[in-house]
Amino acid sequence: MNKIAFIGSYDKADMIIYIAKILTNLGKKVLVIDSTVLQKTRYIVPTMKAFKQYITTFENIDIAVGFENINQIKSYLGNVENLEYDYLLVDIDSYRGYYYFKIKTEDKKYFVTSFDIYNLRRGLQIFRKLEEPTEVTKVLFTKEMLAEEDNYLNYLSKGLKIKWNENILYFPFEIGDQTAIFSNQRSGRIQIKGLSTQYIDVISFIAEEISGESQGNVKKALKLIERN
Repeated sequence: MNKIAFIGSYDKADMIIYIAKILTNLGKKVLVIDSTVLQKTRYIVPTMKAFKQYITTFENIDIAVGFENINQIKSYLGNVENLEYDYLLVDIDSYRGYYYFKIKTEDKKYFVTSFDIYNLRRGLQIFRKLEEPTEVTKVLFTKEMLAEEDNYLNYLSKGLKIKWNENILYFPFEIGDQTAIFSNQRSGRIQIKGLSTQYIDVISFIAEEISGESQGNVKKALKLIERN
């Protein structure tokens, strides 16, 4: 089981669900864990469950909401010793979530942010208590992809135990992407129609990086989403 942490105060829920859908189409068993304060997936993922804590299945993706740690999820599933998933995709917006979901140095981590000062500063707070240097990949939502923006992020993260990965992933701010995402939320389905090529390229790259699958296999997984 591989644990993948998506870290930051920026809204990551839809992006994570798209990535999870690609992974399930690759034949992987995936659990998305929403450990954020707002618990957005409680509202955007259709379910008949209205409990404080629950796991629901949405288009072959298991989604856990309301849990404070891994042990609570194991207890919910019947006191299982090990979670039988290929990947846990953990949405984290606080150090509490980082600590209680036992994110380790070797786990793959993505720092997801826009460049407004709130998301930058609050997102980076999560790393302030880290005791060991840890490698993190930047996932940046921005309009123009300016070097000045990345330099400012590097400046704010000085003194933190972060080793930035050389790869930087850029999501452009596209009104069309936002419109497509809202449409998918209303329909209660995962679709990529209407998403920009850039958006699809980045979620595909992340799925490829997480799974180790070839670009060709990831493209086939995307085709399955298109057909459905």
